[in-house]
Amino acid sequence: MIKFFNEIPDSCKWQIVEPIKKGWSSDQKYYIRTAEGREFLLRVSDISQYENKIQEFEAIKQLDNLDILVPHPIDFGICNSGQSVYSLLTWIEGRDAGALLPELNNKEQYRLGVKAGEILKIIHQIPAAKNLIPWSERFNRKIKRNIADYEACGIRLKGADKIIEYIEQNRYLLDNRPQCFQHGDYHIGNMVVTESGELGVIDFNRLDYGDPWEEFNRITWCADISAIFASGRINGYFGHEVPALFFRLMALYIASNQLSSVPWAVKFGQKEISTMLKQAENVLKWYDGFESCIPKWYISKA
Repeated sequence: MIKFFNEIPDSCKWQIVEPIKKGWSSDQKYYIRTAEGREFLLRVSDISQYENKIQEFEAIKQLDNLDILVPHPIDFGICNSGQSVYSLLTWIEGRDAGALLPELNNKEQYRLGVKAGEILKIIHQIPAAKNLIPWSERFNRKIKRNIADYEACGIRLKGADKIIEYIEQNRYLLDNRPQCFQHGDYHIGNMVVTESGELGVIDFNRLDYGDPWEEFNRITWCADISAIFASGRINGYFGHEVPALFFRLMALYIASNQLSSVPWAVKFGQKEISTMLKQAENVLKWYDGFESCIPKWYISKA
């Protein structure tokens, strides 16, 4: 047992404490199992993150009344002699969706994709925080920053000119977009499938507020593994009636995200740089160099 856990209420009842290495968060994460068999996720952060983490914890509470399988907040506080802040959440037991999907038939992959879209739609019922800056202003700042960071990173992405051109030609679509609660990193890597086949969504540590359709900016990770799942996710979100405007905005958000992914990867080394360059290459193929706004993998009906 790590010493600073002793300051967390009821930690004396913890029988198993296992570190979790998966993910990109700077948080220390642990799987917890109590003597009574209850399971939790413990996240520990530096005390400098206190304000961010308490806001995150309070925001997650808004999910409690929704009929979806997500972690629920249990406890929040300071530990490690005042040097750390912790969040304790319920644990969702299941297999990593990205690992499981290739083992499933097309019908089951599509079912889970539709469910992922339906869950996201429910999450988006939570209203945005009050007094937010208009979305067009917020995201245009992000676009400007993404382009500047890409140009400064020193790595050149083949087809970047086409990506930037699409962004510039379509950023007017950001005007008057609604805002709501966002998961912030909604893709297959943050989903699990239970033994009974239920889809659970985890890792809300990048939650935010913004255009609900921006949540499709990372659907690239879903499509890389299963185009059928990715298509189901879109169709499920819209009840199988997808508006044309959606595809134009999804392409805009994916384009912006691809630019930002290259400088993001630099700090993690060549392996991640190669991964992001390969994904950007795939995205350009999906969109015919952004001459089209509907990706080639999309299937309207399975």
